[in-house]
Amino acid sequence: MPGNKYNGNSAYIPTRVERLLRERELREQRKSSRASHSNEVIDNHRGAVSENGPRFREGDNSGVAFVEQYLEEAAEARALVEGCERQDERPFRQRLLVVANRLPVSAVRRGEDSWSLEISAGGLVSALLGVKEFEAKWIGWAGVNVPDEIGQKALAKALAEKRCIPVFLDEEIVHQYYNGYCNNILWPLFHYLGLPQEDRLATTRSFQSQFAAYKKANQMFADVVNTHYEEGDVVWCHDYHLMYLPECLKKYNTKMKVGWFLHTPFPSSEIHRTLPSRSELLRSVLAADLVGFHTYDYARHFVSACTRILGLEGTPEGVEDQGKVTRVAAFPIGIDSARFIGALELPQVQEHIKELKERFSGRKVMLGVDRLDMIKGIPQKILAFEKFLEENPNWRDKVVLLQIAVPTRTDVPEYQKLTSQVHEIVGRINGRFGTLTAVPIHHLDRSLDFHALCALYAVTDVALVTSLRDGMNLVSYEFVACQDAKKGVLILSEFAGAAQSLGAGAILVNPWNITEVAASIGQALNMPVEEREKRHRHNFHHVTMHTAQEWAETFVSELNDTVVEAQLRTSKVPPELPRDDAMERYLQSSNRLLILGFNATLTEPVDSPGSRGDQIKEMELKLHPELKEPLTALCNDPKTTVVVLSGSDRRVLDKNFGEYDMWLAAENGMFLRHTNGKWMTTMPEHLNMEWVDSVKHVFEYFTERTPRSHFEPRDTSLVWNYKYADVEFGRLQARDMLQHLWTGPISNASVDVVQGSRSVEVRAVGVTKGAAIDRILGEIVHSKSMTTPIDYVLCIGHFLGKDEDVYTFFEPGLPSDVTSITRSKPTDGPRLSAERRAALKLPASRSVAKSSQTKIQRPFPAPDRRSGNNNNNSCGSLRRPSPEKISWSVLDLKGDNYFSCAVGRTRTSARYLLSSSDDVVSFLNRLANASSSCELFSGLNV
Repeated sequence: MPGNKYNGNSAYIPTRVERLLRERELREQRKSSRASHSNEVIDNHRGAVSENGPRFREGDNSGVAFVEQYLEEAAEARALVEGCERQDERPFRQRLLVVANRLPVSAVRRGEDSWSLEISAGGLVSALLGVKEFEAKWIGWAGVNVPDEIGQKALAKALAEKRCIPVFLDEEIVHQYYNGYCNNILWPLFHYLGLPQEDRLATTRSFQSQFAAYKKANQMFADVVNTHYEEGDVVWCHDYHLMYLPECLKKYNTKMKVGWFLHTPFPSSEIHRTLPSRSELLRSVLAADLVGFHTYDYARHFVSACTRILGLEGTPEGVEDQGKVTRVAAFPIGIDSARFIGALELPQVQEHIKELKERFSGRKVMLGVDRLDMIKGIPQKILAFEKFLEENPNWRDKVVLLQIAVPTRTDVPEYQKLTSQVHEIVGRINGRFGTLTAVPIHHLDRSLDFHALCALYAVTDVALVTSLRDGMNLVSYEFVACQDAKKGVLILSEFAGAAQSLGAGAILVNPWNITEVAASIGQALNMPVEEREKRHRHNFHHVTMHTAQEWAETFVSELNDTVVEAQLRTSKVPPELPRDDAMERYLQSSNRLLILGFNATLTEPVDSPGSRGDQIKEMELKLHPELKEPLTALCNDPKTTVVVLSGSDRRVLDKNFGEYDMWLAAENGMFLRHTNGKWMTTMPEHLNMEWVDSVKHVFEYFTERTPRSHFEPRDTSLVWNYKYADVEFGRLQARDMLQHLWTGPISNASVDVVQGSRSVEVRAVGVTKGAAIDRILGEIVHSKSMTTPIDYVLCIGHFLGKDEDVYTFFEPGLPSDVTSITRSKPTDGPRLSAERRAALKLPASRSVAKSSQTKIQRPFPAPDRRSGNNNNNSCGSLRRPSPEKISWSVLDLKGDNYFSCAVGRTRTSARYLLSSSDDVVSFLNRLANASSSCELFSGLNV
């Protein structure tokens, strides 16, 4: 019986979107089922409820079965792609560890070992209180200093009853980490207020100490998480206070599911790059599996910062770094709309509503509810209202603005100044337009309780949100939820994250444009009923559908699936080079061939994303300083032949490797020499290079038009590199260049266009490292007069995809058609086809496994030299007229003695991986040391 996409009977693996849609469908079904059973419980009164929950009729276990079925199917969907099967496990609720700076409780010490706790209200709290899918535990700072062990144990015990776990921070850490780095540096920067001005050296030192405290505090959070973490838990880190936390957690356990969500805006890359610790924080966040923001704009800014500052690759999924993809997405938060809608029916709220209607009878009510903060735009709002009253005298006694300004950070001078400024503006306007019986603005410097706030929302005709920069602003959501009866109008700043969600039903304004805001007030007060109802209907539907609970469930669902997707991607990535096995087989072999790339393989580690600014230093390729001794030892080993195979020109290889006893293959193997000899060309005969001048003209033109790009002319190819140019501009220029090349200079030319991550290369057809390797190998065999087959090959490089045919060249099991394509193009000169290789015979004294044989025909006579000219190097030709020929087996690898290894490239045809040139250096050092020790031991035995 054929299986479907979601059961275990089929090998089909659903796509990410299919999996997420399925989980969403199952969630909706479970919610509907839960609602219907709630109604059943109500209808059957309390008789249907047992001590442990609902009782169903005998044989009717539909409710329990449905929940179990949902959990089983969700787990099976994940198990399908994780490659595991559930074996009669009972369904479980996944644990969710919510890590935030503050716990959702306020703690007050009543005695040495007694505490009183009160749940704090907040968007995140209400979001997770309503989530039924997970068993949530909170980890965070309790907001109080508890220096003694007795108090800490008592508080931890009291918090455990609220499913909270405390992180104990001392006063100095709190001052430096929370008041210092978080509130004084990150928060202003993320809201486009900029960094504090450094007028003294002591200020600079304080910044450094604050960042050190920030990292220390994040590590303390990580230590608590690690203590309570259990396999399978989801760890959800929140906000700018904990940007360093994902990296700390991944260092502890790379398999931990970690998500990070920012509740503020994320600034453009031009703002973020002013932060001294910009790179370190970005890399720390990228350690998470899923990074979430309120809006697409914030997500786009984050990806842009990673590409421009770190030099990483932005993809539709997020950010890619060395094959690891961190998913970046927008998850707009909501509110618990049912709580606000239900509160309007409460008697105390109805009484508040009645009082407010009587108090403001005959006047339109405008409302502003904000923290008294610089980013909330309260002065701009009040000035716009003043302008409206000034321009509309007939409205002066018909409208009132109620402004609730909740005090915050009252000890900070800037906030004290803002408070005085707001009071001054309110007093001036009330003095100008007020009367003995009424004033146009009622300003309160305090918060309201929940019931009073709901009543105020319900009687409001126009809500005014004029944030200068706001992550989301849920006041607009709360207003809409309480307006189903009155259907008031929302005036919303375009700089609030909520504008992305409620923009269709609200009147969007630029709060800096006082005239525009004043005109919008008039539009809202005079809006026809039909238009008000239409706008409200749109926003009310969004607020009730996109709740806080839905937001939390969606994020965690996507986080789970992101981990699944990463596992799928990792399953296609080659394993790390087995160093011990490679070294053991190296020592056991008697005729070894080492093929090494140069750039990003043997070079100095300056080509790291964090040092992209030093263009001059990076453009000059230099051999890694720690490679001199191991390379010398390997090259001097008579059993080992070393070849450096590079796309660089001859001059670069001569400069870096001239002192070693090795073979150099420049320009993708088109030029070859032993360091004791002269350069020879391995280029195929009749290679058409007529395209060079026209392509060179195009490359020069785009180099002039693209700052910090550069053009590298070579004998067999031309390369345009825009690694150091602006990322977006470089990509646009590369796209324009390619369009022009394909329609003009190379439209009929025999060329290949090779695109690197930040480069465009045009080379003649057939110019690849794999296409040249058999000619190079033949010359080496001939030059060294080899009579013993090569029984060990190590090929390491950071090669472009076009050149990875060098890896497959030595693979023993290639089909003949593939072999003929990679090794015997008609234009590639004197090379043998796969059929002719198979026909070659070994001398009787040799024994070679058939599955691993590769035969190469070599001419005997000395090469007929011909002069060439490049950097004063003479070039001979490997093409010999009418040579005498012999045939014999060159390779005897027996499959397991071949190690192909890509450096820093996970999408590769190589068998194995090394992460960086430092790993290459470490491995070559081990080979050299082991080889020297083996030779010394052999010499002693002799």
